[in-house]
Amino acid sequence: MMADTLPRVAGKLTHNAPLAPLVWFKSGGAAEWLFEPKDLADLKTFLRDLDPQVPVMALGLGSNLIVRDGGVPGVVVRLGKAFAKVERVDDTTLNCGGGASGILVSSNARDAGIAGLEFLRSIPGTVGGFVRMNGGAYGSEVKDILVDCDVLTRSGDLVTLPVGALHYTYRHSGLPEGAIVVAARFRGRSGEAAAIQSEMDRISASREASQPLRSKTGGSTFKNPRPEISGGKKAWELVDAAGCRGLVKGGALVSEKHTNFLINTGEATSADIEGLGEEVRRRVKETSGVELEWEIQRVGKA
Repeated sequence: MMADTLPRVAGKLTHNAPLAPLVWFKSGGAAEWLFEPKDLADLKTFLRDLDPQVPVMALGLGSNLIVRDGGVPGVVVRLGKAFAKVERVDDTTLNCGGGASGILVSSNARDAGIAGLEFLRSIPGTVGGFVRMNGGAYGSEVKDILVDCDVLTRSGDLVTLPVGALHYTYRHSGLPEGAIVVAARFRGRSGEAAAIQSEMDRISASREASQPLRSKTGGSTFKNPRPEISGGKKAWELVDAAGCRGLVKGGALVSEKHTNFLINTGEATSADIEGLGEEVRRRVKETSGVELEWEIQRVGKA
């Protein structure tokens, strides 16, 4: 795909852009094209005028993602500052740009005296990713707080979808491929800033104690299976019981601190990381009969 076949943009369009620096695992290949739109109008026009056959993928903070070593064909869209605004709508509702981080949203909620959004602080990602994946932690999920969201379809149409239209299940939504979440309304409940801050502190301390946050990792690797399938065991317990704690493949390692986390110890390829995950799945299936499902998204060409 040559530059002269792409629509003109006001933002930044980079050919063969390395994605490893932009994702938490710090591994993987390049984007055929990386587009950082100037604003909503720029993104809308670009999608409208782009050849419909060209695949489009949105990239947030890259925390829940393995970019395969062969890179990502088509266009990867990264939402910048223009999409990271958070504004108060009323006493319990925030309007959040698709590029806003969980930390920014939860801090704004605290300052506005809105409780119920504290869990977003513990999810390393952006609003667009939370909405697409029904992000959740500490007993709450996006479906519990989402009112509606603004989505740009692959053809460049801007549509507002109520929460019911997303058909949420555990870590999954019915958003179509290539659609990009550009904004969302989250509703909490009235609360005291000090109490909200103390809940955020509790969540931060709990994460720090139990998860390998200072490593090159991708967050929870596998979805927790349904209790009736796993006998009530969480994914990490099944991984541990299968003897995978500390398991190594190339430069990839199953975390000793939390066995549902994979770590790039330094020079891991994405093939190492994905291959290690598949080996863990194989061993868990062998020992417990449970087929673990990936929670981390794997994209691009091997």
